[in-house]
Amino acid sequence: MKRIVWLAATVAALACSQERAPAPSASPAAAATATQGPTALRERAKAIFGTLPDEAASATNPITDAKIALGRRLYYDPRLSKNQDISCNSCHDLAHGGVDAGPTSVGHRGQLGQRNAPTVYNAALQIAQFWDGRAADVEAQAKGPILNPAEMAMPSDVAALAVLRSIPGYAPLFQAAFPGESDPISYDNLARAIGAFERRLITPSPFDAFLEGRDSALSAQEQAGLATFLDVGCTSCHNGATVGGRLYQKLGLVNPYPTQDPGRAKLTGDPADQGVFKVPSLRNVAKTAPYFHDGSIATLAEVVPVMARHQLGRELDAEQVQAIVAFLGSLSGAPDPSYIAKPELPASGSDTPKPDPS
Repeated sequence: MKRIVWLAATVAALACSQERAPAPSASPAAAATATQGPTALRERAKAIFGTLPDEAASATNPITDAKIALGRRLYYDPRLSKNQDISCNSCHDLAHGGVDAGPTSVGHRGQLGQRNAPTVYNAALQIAQFWDGRAADVEAQAKGPILNPAEMAMPSDVAALAVLRSIPGYAPLFQAAFPGESDPISYDNLARAIGAFERRLITPSPFDAFLEGRDSALSAQEQAGLATFLDVGCTSCHNGATVGGRLYQKLGLVNPYPTQDPGRAKLTGDPADQGVFKVPSLRNVAKTAPYFHDGSIATLAEVVPVMARHQLGRELDAEQVQAIVAFLGSLSGAPDPSYIAKPELPASGSDTPKPDPS
């Protein structure tokens, strides 16, 4: 009897050993997509991101073709810098994602800036300008670099206007942009013109096509990345049409992040603002390396797990990181090439100041 029982147990064991092993559980990224089709994913995303507008309209600075024509030229004109060698486009290169690709920008006589230059694309839609939000809008931002001694280094707004008035071709452009003003060449109007140009630097992307209803606009991996981006909590900071840029947040919210930069505390004087920065927009983020306020991280594959760890207290696996990086690539877009094409600049006058070597 014992022998029969032993034989039965042996046969049963052999039968079990030949059964198929259980299928491995789906990865978190794949599971995130498998539980929702493109339609459900789209509806979730639309509720958080909304719709990207065609322009960043302004009640205080209405956009006109004449302002844009002037602003485009001012944006590209290096004569607004002391040595006539740096323009807005030098640090916010429209042909390269609206940035300069350096950790920090190179300014007057080779001086290095203190923070990484954010992209100018879609910037006008954000809550404020600069990493610390010290400029309320793109018009206020346009005034800063021209007079910053480490950037364009013009000694004063009066000096900048003297250059513009010495260039004959600028007078009719200012008059057309600001009709009815007795003296339209002003520093405020310079900023309004540059701001008007920047307010249409909007970059629709494949992600927007997906939100509008085209499933194929995003690959399976990009859709998985979007689902993971939503599920792990990235949208607590990176939300709205600009996928960020709508609020301020402490860098190292959950786990401390090593930085000596005071962030907004330098502006506000409030210790609670230590290490607090404007959350960057992720539009075109795949084109705007290096990353963070100091340009200290070179790739998105490095950034994603760091942000998950320090901001969310989450540890992501390799597939989750790859999927999110793929999704972030779908946020890349560009305006009409003719809109950002470098224009012909008005010729200097005989009395236009020459570059200052000092």
